[in-house]
Amino acid sequence: MTSSVQYKKVPKSMDGVPSGGTSGGTNGSPNGNGPSGDGSSNGSPGYAWANPSEADAAGHIIDTRPQYIKTIQNSIRILKKYARFVGPGLMVSVSYMDPGNFSTAVAAGSAHRYKLLFSVLVTNILAAFWQCLCAKLGAVTGLDLAQNCRKHLPPNLNLLLYILAEVAIIATDLAEVVGTAISLNILFKVPLPLGVILTVIDVLVVLIAYRPNGSLKLVRWFEAFVSLLVFATVVCFAIELFSVHIESVGDVFKGFLPSKAVFEGDGLYLSLAILGATVMPHSLYLGSGVVQPRLRDYDIKEGNYHPSQNDEDNNHDNYKPSIDAIHDTLNYTVAELLVSLFTVALFVNCSILIVSGATLYGVTSNNAQEADLFTIYNLLSDTLSKTAGTIFVLALLFSGQSAGIVCTLSGQMVSEGFLNWTVAPALRRALTRVVAITPCLILVLVAGRNGLSGALNASQVVLSLLLPFVSAPLIYFASNKHIMKVPLTIDCSQDSSNSFTLQDLSLNNVDSSSPAPTDSTLLPQETGDDEVDTNSRNNEVPLTNNNNEPIQYKDFSNSIPTTIIAVAVWLFISGLNFYLLISFSSGQDVHL
Repeated sequence: MTSSVQYKKVPKSMDGVPSGGTSGGTNGSPNGNGPSGDGSSNGSPGYAWANPSEADAAGHIIDTRPQYIKTIQNSIRILKKYARFVGPGLMVSVSYMDPGNFSTAVAAGSAHRYKLLFSVLVTNILAAFWQCLCAKLGAVTGLDLAQNCRKHLPPNLNLLLYILAEVAIIATDLAEVVGTAISLNILFKVPLPLGVILTVIDVLVVLIAYRPNGSLKLVRWFEAFVSLLVFATVVCFAIELFSVHIESVGDVFKGFLPSKAVFEGDGLYLSLAILGATVMPHSLYLGSGVVQPRLRDYDIKEGNYHPSQNDEDNNHDNYKPSIDAIHDTLNYTVAELLVSLFTVALFVNCSILIVSGATLYGVTSNNAQEADLFTIYNLLSDTLSKTAGTIFVLALLFSGQSAGIVCTLSGQMVSEGFLNWTVAPALRRALTRVVAITPCLILVLVAGRNGLSGALNASQVVLSLLLPFVSAPLIYFASNKHIMKVPLTIDCSQDSSNSFTLQDLSLNNVDSSSPAPTDSTLLPQETGDDEVDTNSRNNEVPLTNNNNEPIQYKDFSNSIPTTIIAVAVWLFISGLNFYLLISFSSGQDVHL
């Protein structure tokens, strides 16, 4: 690990020697006792090298700390900074452990026991890959996926994608709201229609109070609330795993290996349902939209961006992240996202399937239609204990509440991003929720308990079929050099009339002839292409003049290997969907 040496600047005289003495004295004076030398922090006005770093005769930094001290200090510094980014990844992970996952995982476990754990693992890897692209797109452009569609795609195509996105939101809401209604029905005997209405009211109250474009402190409080629901879900399933009896742990681990059960009969249908429940279209809009608050907070604190009075209601449409904000936040954002997906989301999804496989396999006559959420509650209560069944339903309730909130946020991003609504935010959120929730209420009133499991699983397959249409623009945007380039300036306004110049930064008065590390030595050097060194904040400031020379840019678009992988994943998902449609049309038994 390469350590970053911290130092303080030493003002230099015209000949490059530290002021107050020569470079040979231990404290700056010719005899070694004068002020402001190579290591002392006192003496004449100016700065001295910060201990324990020292400077040699040429003014170069020498870090004298032991290696283990540097490693520990750097690790602590990284962990402290990482802690500031915890939140968005947990919110995104909610999309991968919602009631739709409960329904499909229960059906998969009851029909194939642990064999479809392979499908859970693969879809989680695909989800992590897509979400990394989303985070990068949102951080570099300052826009979520829906806003990028409106900005860069033809109007007719943008409208088509909006319609498909709304269908995805409705299919997602069907799982979230019905799952919560089922949990309320089991726990408190609340009728299913009333349970649906209660979830709408609860989510609307949270959304009216939530201000994603307000202060970062409020955003973090909201993230903490959602994270608490996620943590409660994880605790519930940890208890469930210790409660159920697993005959062979080896069979569980074998389930993570590919088998023919994944591709035969209803195994393919269930695998696609797991894919739709895990890599959900609405999560791509969410993942590209939750990264902006920390970027914007960085630029506001650094003085790079000054929001106007009405920015909070207009989603900061004039904001574009600075190169410094991107470098400061992107890596930590991606790291927090991956940790959340490969710990919380993967654990919960695997736990659902393992618990259902251990309790339902063979009991439901290998018919996944019988393996609904009511069934697993009854079986857990009868075979283990009433507490085990209650804990499972509590996990369903926590999951449904958090997923409902996150889904509504995604619906808000979709409607605002694609259509750029100008109505009041509270009214806009209410309309978005009502439009998405109406089919859910109709389904509950018409179907009741019977058929809910099949409807939930079918909704996840619909999401899987819609995924290629949502992910295709993501690949295009993230691979486009024009969209993913960032000017090497600190202007965060889309309006170039407010751009800063080198004179605005007052860097032109720095003497760059000094060998000591000063701000002037941190200016970017010509490299012959768009790529420049980006190790410090001031590295990103371009050398400008009055001749209107082209501004330098840094390219954040996907590399060729990443683009190839993205296209291959897209073709893989599209191929599975096409195969499923062909199987349906030919009358093969791939349905529930």
